[in-house]
Amino acid sequence: MTITKKQEGNKLTLALEGRLDTTTAPELETEVKDSISGVEELVLDLEQLEYMSSAGLRVLLSAQKVMNTQGKMTVIHVNETISEIFEVTGFDEILNIE
Repeated sequence: MTITKKQEGNKLTLALEGRLDTTTAPELETEVKDSISGVEELVLDLEQLEYMSSAGLRVLLSAQKVMNTQGKMTVIHVNETISEIFEVTGFDEILNIE
């Protein structure tokens, strides 16, 4: 998985490419933990994400919980595959998806 990071003031965008699974989820978790201090808006761009496992969902949920206390988190460019995962797991009700 590739993570592309773009910071604009207190807004952080992380674009994910590839597979977010048990192997790559710790990388995203570390990136989020190391980067969201002082961030008021976290944007996750999933346009190039091909697959997400439960490990990836766990990282998103964790990031959402942190951002609930310091701002907001938005998930953008969700493709059909990832959208289906969000619907089946109920994450479409938890996350702010645009």
